[in-house]
Parts: sequence; C-alpha cells; structure tokens
Amino acid sequence: MVGISMASPVVARLRSAAVVMGPAFVVAVAYVDPGNFATNMAGGAKHGYLLLWVIVAASGLAMFIQYQSAKLGVVTGRNLPELCRERYSRPVTGMLWVQAELVAMATDLAEFVGAAVALNLLFGVPLLPAALITAVVSAGILALAPLRRRRFESVIVGLLAIVLGGFLYQALQLGPLTGAAAGLVPGFAGVDSVLLATGMLGATVMPHVIYLHSALTQRHHTTDPVVRRRTLRASRTDILVALGVAGVVNVSMLVVAAGAFHGSDAPRESLEDMHSGLGSLLGPGAALAFALALLASGLAASSVGTYSGQVVMEGFLRRRIPLSLRRLLTMAPALVILAMGVDPMKALVLSQVVLSFGIPFALVPLVLLGRRRDVMGDAVNRRATTLFGAAGAAVISALNVFLLVRTFTG
Repeated sequence: MVGISMASPVVARLRSAAVVMGPAFVVAVAYVDPGNFATNMAGGAKHGYLLLWVIVAASGLAMFIQYQSAKLGVVTGRNLPELCRERYSRPVTGMLWVQAELVAMATDLAEFVGAAVALNLLFGVPLLPAALITAVVSAGILALAPLRRRRFESVIVGLLAIVLGGFLYQALQLGPLTGAAAGLVPGFAGVDSVLLATGMLGATVMPHVIYLHSALTQRHHTTDPVVRRRTLRASRTDILVALGVAGVVNVSMLVVAAGAFHGSDAPRESLEDMHSGLGSLLGPGAALAFALALLASGLAASSVGTYSGQVVMEGFLRRRIPLSLRRLLTMAPALVILAMGVDPMKALVLSQVVLSFGIPFALVPLVLLGRRRDVMGDAVNRRATTLFGAAGAAVISALNVFLLVRTFTG
C-alpha cells in the first residue's frame, strides 16, 4: 500500500504532463518545412559546414521563444494576437496583423512549392497540379484540427517522424564526418553566406508559430500556482523534445548537403538537382528518402500554417473566416509563382528571408508583454529573460537591416 501511495503522485504528474504534451510537436513542423530544405541544403552545398553554428544558435533561440509563447498562453489564458489587440492601439494592432498575413503567405509559398516539387520528383506530376493536390491533402489534415486536436497532433507527429527518418537515413549513407565540428565556430564567408544565414534563421525561427503556440496552450490556463508550475514544466519538456528533434533534422540537412555536394561538381542549384545528386552520390534510397521527407514536410507545414493564420486573424481582428477560404487566399501567391515558372529553389530561399523580417514583429510584443506584471501576474519574466529576448530581437533586426542596405546599394 505504501508503494502505491508513493507512486500515485508520480503517476499524477506523468498524466498531467501527457495532457500538455503535443503543441510543441505541431509547432516543430514549421521548423523543418521546405524552406529549411532550401536554405540549409544551399548553405551546406555552397559553404560546407561553415553555417552549422547558425542552425544550432537558431534552434536554441527557437526553444527560448516558443517557451515564452507557451508560457503566455498558460498564464494568461489568452494568445499573443488577442493580448496585442487588448493592450495596443488599433493602428499598431492593424500593422501587426498585416505583416502577420504577409508572413503567412510567405510560409505557404515555401510549403506549397516544396510539396509540389516532391510530388513531381516522386510521381512526375507537373508543379501546378501538384500544388493543387497539396491543397486538397493539407485541407483534409487541417479538418482534424478544430474538433479532433489530439488526432491532428498525431498526424503531424507522424509526418515529422518521416522527415526525421528520411534525413537520418541520408546522413548514415555519408559515413564518418570530418570537419563538421569546425562549423560550430561562428563566422561568415562574404555577403552570400550572410544572406543564407538570414534565410536559415527565418526558416528556423518561424513567426507564425510564435502566435500559434500561445493559442495551443491557452486551453491549459489555470490560476492554481502548483498546477501552473507543473504545466509549465511539462511545456518545457514538450518544447525541448520536439524542437530538439527539429534541430537534429536541420543539422542533418546541412550535413548531408555539405558531405554530398560541397567541393564536388555535382549540380546543386535546385531541389531537383539535390534529389538527383543524392541518388547519384548516395544511392537511390537516399533520393527516395529526400523526396518523401520533402513531401511530408510540405503537407504538415502547410496545414499548420493555415491553422496559424486563423489564430492570427481571429486574435488581431476578432474575425473568423472558413479555413477553406483562408486556404485559398494564402495559397494564391504560390500558385501564381508556380504558374509563372519561377525557379522553385530561388522562391524558397527568398520566402525564408521574408519570414526572417517577420520575426521581430512577433518577438518584440512577446517580450514586452512577458515583462508586464499586469499581464503575467507573479509569473512575470525576470529581467535577464527580458534582456535575452530583446537581444535576440535586436540581432535579427540588425541582420535584416544589413540585408536591406546591401540589396539596395548593390
């Protein structure tokens, strides 16, 4: 009887943790979307392991940011867009909403292009019809979200596992890695590497899921300090595991591209080149794993992106439109670009640069709200937490300004 009584608190804690686990895995899919394929593999192919430190640093920053978002939802019972609407003026709220919608379109561009390329590689489907197939399948996945959230999370986790398995298989085909540790030392090699690093940052730290995470955790809001501490502890575990998996995938992308393409004459200017090159250098199994991972990534991230867009509109504007209509609106730019015949690889990299510009617009309000006692109560962030968040926003903003100056001055 004593053993049972001692075990019961542990069982209760495990059950409460299991209830909270899941949101971070939905969020993690956005951190391994097709934009990551483009930026991480382009970085590895062009610069070898040089930019590996960018992925590691961005993954750590992502864990910090997503925990702050999850904490906001648990503590306040509101999501980030709702709190922005309640605490800021209408012009500021409107500006935040507009940029969030632009970010959603850039996100959809990466996801639709990636999934369309994957279907083309696997089955020979032309890019435009492939994008329409992606829309139908992702809409089916998305239909699970409102009423069957656990099932939706399970489907997303399954797709994430396919992406992880695909890149781990490719990495194993490379054999022993030499020189990868040198990539953990911060450094650049010209403006092109800075552009890629900014794109990698935009692909790793995703602004739309900063909004989404607070919405996924607000259902766990409680005023009981003991339960809240337990919930936040479970959220931290959820984030560490899920984003740790995403970090492994991103590192594997760069490592595979560096090991297979850097220093070789193999074409590597497009995802199609990457696919054929992996098949030639590592075998047909590696090429198949790459295409399947790209497809799983595009389908999952597309569903999560549309779900995020709904949270953004409802939170900032108190307006709700059918998910099917939102799906049509946000996928329109991707369909136009595919119809125009724009190079998919270039479109993917540029979409990630656009996403990096959206990070401060989500991160700055998150940091400012987290430091307010009238919002967070006794769970208000410490000064060190606020300073770290502010420093992250400053670094990202500085990179973006640098890119703007270099772009317009040549």
